[in-house]
Amino acid sequence: MPQPKILCVVGPTACGKTKMGVLLARRFGGEVVSVDSMQIYRGMTIGTAAPTAEETEGVPHHMVAIADPAEPWSVARFTQAADACVQDILRRGKLPILVGGTGLYLDAIISGRTFAPGESGGAVRRELEEQLAREGIGPIWEELRQVDPESAQRLPLADEKRILRALEVYRETGETISEHNRRTAALPRRYDPIYIGLAFRDRSDMKALIDRRVDAMMEDGLLDEVRALVEQGVPRSATAFQAIGYKELLAAVDGQVPLAEAVAEVKLRSRQYAKRQLTWLRRNQDIHWIYWEKERHFAAALQIATEILSAQGLQ
Repeated sequence: MPQPKILCVVGPTACGKTKMGVLLARRFGGEVVSVDSMQIYRGMTIGTAAPTAEETEGVPHHMVAIADPAEPWSVARFTQAADACVQDILRRGKLPILVGGTGLYLDAIISGRTFAPGESGGAVRRELEEQLAREGIGPIWEELRQVDPESAQRLPLADEKRILRALEVYRETGETISEHNRRTAALPRRYDPIYIGLAFRDRSDMKALIDRRVDAMMEDGLLDEVRALVEQGVPRSATAFQAIGYKELLAAVDGQVPLAEAVAEVKLRSRQYAKRQLTWLRRNQDIHWIYWEKERHFAAALQIATEILSAQGLQ
């Protein structure tokens, strides 16, 4: 039985994925599933560039503003919820259009990959965190080396988070995370994706646009958005506050750094993130890239994308 076709619009931050997703959804009768690990949180529209009602142009968007910002979402939980959206869209005879730049999450949805049990806040994780506080990472890494030498060898002592995760999986399941990953990677992927990638031909143009977008976010009230999260009682340790823009401005709100310095840091981190996104995406040889020159011309890009998708069997 052939795998269901889905459309994926990918690219680095600020490249126009949201707009292109809407245009393609209207052209091909689709609905958008956001694949952005931070757009799921309510009250974070500006800093995550989550699509507004005006920007969606009536196209249904899923996985946007569905979670409390105080709530942690693992990749496993995200992909399970996003896949339920994809399945519902398919059942209704529509085209699922996955839009976003969180590459790990996108790959997981397409492959149908399952994640090993265990999550932050679980009993086994709490035990390991208490042991870490008492003894340091050394004894925990040594225990991991005894049961999963493959993971121990690739994880430096400084990577405490992944060391805890690897040992947590073994304690909960009796299977090493290395074995789990090999087994799930061998399974056939769940969907047949067609990728449209957006990027600037000259990276200096991308960097300039990112800087302008951060300035626009500040003008639109990003600082107020951060203050509102603080006033809601969102813990400073929450995953939501690790998002680019929020972490840096939180330091300014707390008086740790001047606001101008925090904004400059947001720009830097955003540019670095875009570079990492491109590095991840470049490994995928199936992406049909559309390159922007100085400006983003969506009408021309839609025509190119339509020709690509029609050749792939979408009508």
